[in-house]
Amino acid sequence: MKDLKNKVVYITGGTKGIGLGVAKSLLAEGMKVAISGRTQQSVDQALKEFENDAVLGVVSNVAKLEDEKNAVSKILDKWGQLDAVLANAGVGNFAPIDEMTDEAWHQMIDTNLNGVFHTLKASVEALKKTKGYYITLASLAGTNFFAQGAGYNASKFGVVGFTQAAMLDLRKYDIKVSTIMPGSVASQFNNNEPSEKDAWKIQPEDIGELVLDLLKMNPRTLPSKIEVRPTRPDKK
Repeated sequence: MKDLKNKVVYITGGTKGIGLGVAKSLLAEGMKVAISGRTQQSVDQALKEFENDAVLGVVSNVAKLEDEKNAVSKILDKWGQLDAVLANAGVGNFAPIDEMTDEAWHQMIDTNLNGVFHTLKASVEALKKTKGYYITLASLAGTNFFAQGAGYNASKFGVVGFTQAAMLDLRKYDIKVSTIMPGSVASQFNNNEPSEKDAWKIQPEDIGELVLDLLKMNPRTLPSKIEVRPTRPDKK
């Protein structure tokens, strides 16, 4: 995608944090951007961040396949195509495994892991038509395990494996598939409120720049798994 102007991208979990930051970066390149959130309130609040008619807000819970099908349908109804997808929606619940609740476990699996499947399932036929790009937002927790992270690790290890296998399945259609695995990001994840104390972390716009680099890369080359981390964590 050498020219991104008027290309259409769908970002799940796009109402705040990484998703919102990426949306702003892609809009600045002339793309048309659809963002989703789980509630109408969160979507409406996010849309106040934009003064641009190239933004569409949709309500969707990625844990539900029908929600994602409806979201993609609305995007196609508005713009007639879908060129790229960032499956970004995610949640984190952290506790020792003997204390983790069934609800917390399933929320992470349903959102983080089942969600990336639902988003791909809903969008893959549209991406075949445009020879598009499907990107998942995983985590360094998808390769590095840690105490109190069993559920989160399980979901993100799953996202990494899912994305890499999907890449092998879909490249015959000229669909590019990658996973981005960030370390600490200045976002609202896990109830954090970004402030100056997060200056050492990766910023949402940095992930936006990375997504742009992937979209613009010559299609003969595919960075299928990208680890990205703060340069100076010692400054926290």
